[in-house]
Amino acid sequence: MAEDLHIPYGVSKEGIYKALYPQLQALVEGEPDLIANMANITSVLKEAFRFLWVGFYRVWGEQLVLGPFQGPPACTRINYGKGVCGTAWKEERTLIVPDVDKFPGHIACSRWSRSEIVVPVRQGGAVTAVLDVDSDRLGHFDETDAFYLGEIIELFR
Repeated sequence: MAEDLHIPYGVSKEGIYKALYPQLQALVEGEPDLIANMANITSVLKEAFRFLWVGFYRVWGEQLVLGPFQGPPACTRINYGKGVCGTAWKEERTLIVPDVDKFPGHIACSRWSRSEIVVPVRQGGAVTAVLDVDSDRLGHFDETDAFYLGEIIELFR
């Protein structure tokens, strides 16, 4: 299936998400391994959108621990309520940060990160991970990203 992945060019952001969703669905369908599914999702999103960094942090006690990702090396552990990821986990909501330098307590894992979106992953009613996406452009993320990344996260249910 992976070799058949079609990533459209020259279409809107929404168009790319709409084209990718059924392909991602086919990649994870029937695969019970969460790590494998996270790895494929990060790869597809990084390839399709050329984001600076795409990855998952998994809840491990009172910290988020780095999971599958695509991009430059990243912070390994993030405390509950700290940085954008820890705050999204604590508040159990998607956070869109147009300028990471203006986010109080931002954790700079990469000096190239300029904007960020973090989407909590819920399983069994609790946040078990977050999807973190960074861009090297200011104001890169909006409600379109929030909606479609939220839909992609639902593939874990």
